[in-house]
Amino acid sequence: MQFKRTPDERFENLVDYSFQPHYLEVDDTEGGKLRIHYLDEGPSDGDVVLLMHGQPVWSYLYRHMIPLLVDAGFRVIAPDLVGFGRSDKPTRPEDYTYARHVAWMSDWLCQLDLTDITVFFQDWGSMIGLRLVAAFPGRFAGVILANGALVTGPVPEEFAIPLKEVYKTLPVVKAEELEERFRDTSGVPGILYWRKFCAESPEILRPGDAVIDSVASQSVFTGAEKAAFNAPFPDETYVAGARRFPSLIPLFRDEPEVEENRAAWEVLKQFDKPFMCAFSDDDPVTAGGDKAFLDHVPGCRGVEHRTITEAGHFLQHEQPEQCVQAILDITGRG
Repeated sequence: MQFKRTPDERFENLVDYSFQPHYLEVDDTEGGKLRIHYLDEGPSDGDVVLLMHGQPVWSYLYRHMIPLLVDAGFRVIAPDLVGFGRSDKPTRPEDYTYARHVAWMSDWLCQLDLTDITVFFQDWGSMIGLRLVAAFPGRFAGVILANGALVTGPVPEEFAIPLKEVYKTLPVVKAEELEERFRDTSGVPGILYWRKFCAESPEILRPGDAVIDSVASQSVFTGAEKAAFNAPFPDETYVAGARRFPSLIPLFRDEPEVEENRAAWEVLKQFDKPFMCAFSDDDPVTAGGDKAFLDHVPGCRGVEHRTITEAGHFLQHEQPEQCVQAILDITGRG
């Protein structure tokens, strides 16, 4: 599998990101290896907190949470998913599949041999991370789900063919229009505009300048922060993973990984360790997504769920203290 590796100098002197890099090689599923980057901060014998990011960001999103968690005595692990951050980036969109993302991160998790993990999942971090919880439930002590999901083909069959036809004719909107598309529930689902945008728009190359701002409705990013989010992608040859992610969400029942996600849900329906929902109050992407977990995951019972206030999709950036408090509460340190 051919891949690109973002030059190290792209990550020099990033604002609020002075953490030391760590790397681990995983099987690329084609007989080769891919390098995954991760942060490993805090005492080596501390209780493990795993932070998993989504699209189109990387571990930089957790820069404000990590020091607070280290100060609380945790060992904090924050990987960059394959195709993002300092991790290797296969160059063809078809190199990326949902199953491969799960396999890559499963290999990484098992090599590190992490156990008794408290996890904080957001966006694609949950789509992959909840599959890890289902595959290795004994490794996890608790889950905080923040603006996340585990999708199993939610589009009804009678709407599938019409929506697939509509998708072919959708315009590629500007990044600044995406939030409006997500909030408008009267027409074509916003996720289809997002799928088209990521697949075709040149703006995906510079997520800090446009994409992140479009769904971070409660925050303003500085120029230095935007540059840091752009750092992993020097040119078009590095963004295949970011372009591919929305197309891997199994919205339709005939798409790959629907059955695998349903099987994962069956495990989660037996998961009785603490499971907290901590969705933000102003996320146009995942609003209401916590209900399925509250209704079906036993670990949600008796947990003090919360709304992260004054936050959009990227709540880790906008309200790091509230996110850390959720972790402290679920681990009994609040």
